Amino acid sequence: MTRTWNFYAGPATLPPPALERARVEIPNWENTGMSVMETSHRSPEYDAVHEGAISLMTELLGLDDDHQVLFLQGGASMQFAMLPMNFIPDGGSADFVNTGTWSQKAIKEANIIASCRVAGSSEEGGFTRIPKQAELDLDPSASYVHITSNNTIKGTQYHEFPDTAGVPLVADMSSDILWRPIDANRFNLIYAGAQKNIGPSGVTIAIIKKSWLEKANENLPSMLAYATYSAKNSLYNTPPTFAIYMVRNVLEWLKEQGGLAAVEKTNRAKGDLLYGVIADNPDFYTCPVAEDSRSYMNVVFRLPSEDLEAKFVAEGKAAGMVGLKGHRSVGGCRASIYNAMPLEGVQVLAGFMEEFAKNNG
Repeated sequence: MTRTWNFYAGPATLPPPALERARVEIPNWENTGMSVMETSHRSPEYDAVHEGAISLMTELLGLDDDHQVLFLQGGASMQFAMLPMNFIPDGGSADFVNTGTWSQKAIKEANIIASCRVAGSSEEGGFTRIPKQAELDLDPSASYVHITSNNTIKGTQYHEFPDTAGVPLVADMSSDILWRPIDANRFNLIYAGAQKNIGPSGVTIAIIKKSWLEKANENLPSMLAYATYSAKNSLYNTPPTFAIYMVRNVLEWLKEQGGLAAVEKTNRAKGDLLYGVIADNPDFYTCPVAEDSRSYMNVVFRLPSEDLEAKFVAEGKAAGMVGLKGHRSVGGCRASIYNAMPLEGVQVLAGFMEEFAKNNG
């Protein structure tokens, strides 16, 4: 079987070894005579998967004893409401840095639940960059500061996280979690829908600081309280077991690649290759993003006309590359090159871009 080069922004490409393992194990997993999808989440066999995924996430991120890995449902979008419900007290407020669509959605939900203020924004320039530290107007009494680490639609990414001067830092890392080593312990909460960079849709990862959790609102429905998942190790109700199993497979693959330092090296090579093609063809390809804010997960670019962009997407698909159309809200083209996209796939795309520019410029 020849696999398609999958540049979709999410659900996105997964490592073939992780998929192959699932293919082999689905009919008869761990010699149980059934698949992981059919067994109880209370069984010892599933428990090994659950704990294995937690252990690998802890190891890869270098988490300390004050941080706990949780498996949640409802996607990152559920976190937009769950976060303020838990951590903005009556009369309190949280700071948000607005860097595009997903930040805006988080701000909207927070304002329904409690109150928030925009402490920094790149909206005036069309969200084509990440606001710099000096531009932020942070409230020292804020409940937390919220950022979106990578912006799939606009193609921007944090390369240095803001200094919040002791105010709890929270990040939506849905589209770039585990793309490189970071000091995860400086965050009070990291959340990420798995379907972009570390697994399939259906499970959301939350990494929470346990000492901060002690300050959470206790008067919430059970399923909307982080404390519920923390106390029961994400087994209060039936978790998305197959999605967690696949995350475990992907995390094992990441470790086998040499960990996050090795993964970052490959990710930077992929991004630099595509941005290099754009720079080498300035009369044909343009990237609207400021150079110091460009994403290594989602490379966005425009061609001279929408007709050429449509032709680019169509011919790319015919050549075995899918998902190159930009988000419907902004148009253009986009290549999502998450961890599981191999360098070879990006080399194929780069060659296609060079040839397409030569033939249509």
